[in-house]
Amino acid sequence: MKDGRQMPMRVLLNAVTCAVAAWLWVGGSAAHAEDKPVYRCPGNLYTDAMTAREARDKGCKTLDGAPITVIQSPVPRGNAGPRPAPPASQGERVGTEDQKARDSDARRILEAELRKEEDALAALRKDFNDGQPERRGDERNYQKYLDRVTEMKAAITRKESDVAALKRELGKFGASR
Repeated sequence: MKDGRQMPMRVLLNAVTCAVAAWLWVGGSAAHAEDKPVYRCPGNLYTDAMTAREARDKGCKTLDGAPITVIQSPVPRGNAGPRPAPPASQGERVGTEDQKARDSDARRILEAELRKEEDALAALRKDFNDGQPERRGDERNYQKYLDRVTEMKAAITRKESDVAALKRELGKFGASR
């Protein structure tokens, strides 16, 4: 300000926010910036409504390639809104019923995931056809066929390890499959 006082932070943040919004509204893309440059003038005035000569006379600078910094405004302390509950400490115990419900949900999710993975593994094995999958039309080159067979073997190995891992996890809950 002219009288030597500093501008309040809220006013400065609003000016920066307006400048960024104006830049985005005008078109933050490089193609649009070539059509109509955005100028930053003294007093934090951002505009694209002047010619290059007017901008030079007023001491304005173009924003082309200039970095724009957005400062997050602090949350006012005087809000009487509801506050979220503090996070539970790690030493806090969960009730028996809650833990049983969580275990039941986890077991159900793992069993569903295991069924899905076993079905996918069965489909991969069917396509693999004991190491002799059918050739596709785009595999005139024998090497392409061999590459696909190798990828199928690797996919089957990955699925088998996924199924084994899910079975181990289910074993922790006492479920046998």
